[in-house]
Amino acid sequence: MAELTYRQALHDSLRAEMLADESVFLIGEEIGLFEGSYKITAGLLAEFGPRRVRDTPISEEGFVGAAIGAAMLGLRPVVEIMTINFSLLAIDQIVNHAAKARAMFGGQVSVPLVIRTPGGGGQQLGASHSQNIEVWYAHSPGLKVVTPATPADAKGLLAAAIHDDDPVMFVENLGLYNTKGEVPEGPYKTEIGRAAVIKEGTDITVVAYSRAVLTALEVARRLEEEDGISAEVVDLRSLRPLDRETVCASVRKTTRAVVAEDDWLSYGVGAEVVATVQEGAFDYLDAPVRRVAAAEVPLPYSKPLETAAMPSAADLGRAIRRALDESAYRR
Repeated sequence: MAELTYRQALHDSLRAEMLADESVFLIGEEIGLFEGSYKITAGLLAEFGPRRVRDTPISEEGFVGAAIGAAMLGLRPVVEIMTINFSLLAIDQIVNHAAKARAMFGGQVSVPLVIRTPGGGGQQLGASHSQNIEVWYAHSPGLKVVTPATPADAKGLLAAAIHDDDPVMFVENLGLYNTKGEVPEGPYKTEIGRAAVIKEGTDITVVAYSRAVLTALEVARRLEEEDGISAEVVDLRSLRPLDRETVCASVRKTTRAVVAEDDWLSYGVGAEVVATVQEGAFDYLDAPVRRVAAAEVPLPYSKPLETAAMPSAADLGRAIRRALDESAYRR
């Protein structure tokens, strides 16, 4: 395996799929001459030309709509929206058209469309550029929503999304682009809808997705080293479809759970995971499921306030200890 950044893994996966299939093309703002706001598409215009790497006007509704039409006619467009916040300008196209076309036309058409878009806070971009609103899209049947946390999954899930015949929201986190990890070489796909147990444990389950997975791993390893607490970490990877069985199997084993996310607490992914555990592992629980999430405020621009509003490793550590204390752990 090669060690790559999350950014490079995305770039390499795009390039490999474009080389393998001429129906794959890229479309979005500043992805060609400027090589993308986060340089994921660096060098691809020079290699593949403007027919397959298409710069667009600043009109999310327009170029997402064009990509949906192209997908319905047999191409495999990969749209880049500069941030998930700007996807709101195209939400009618995404939710009312891309997600609904197969059902509304009785299966006569498919929409093999990928929408790549970063989100998340911590970069001092202000409240309207720092949101985790992937749950809005995960709420919509007809869409698939994936949230890779590692460079390996960035590569594998992007390849799987491009090959999928249904529209996929591919949500990246701005805080992950420079992270590094081992990535399989050659063709590689990660199954959409399958969570991963990325650290085995016996005392408590920590369920997370996207950037929060790295925090969960950091906390789990530290607790094991310092206190002998064995935390199992489950990376959801996919929000729709959601792998409920992997989550419940882990909780049935450990009998305790904490859910960590960068989203707001109310009506979030964590709430759905808690409901899943209540339905699928309630009789095994030795303590209430605890949740760690962002403060319910528009994220401040001020760095100290932004940091205070975002969930931290310390917040997660306290939630884990509370869940253990409530179940008389080692008493």
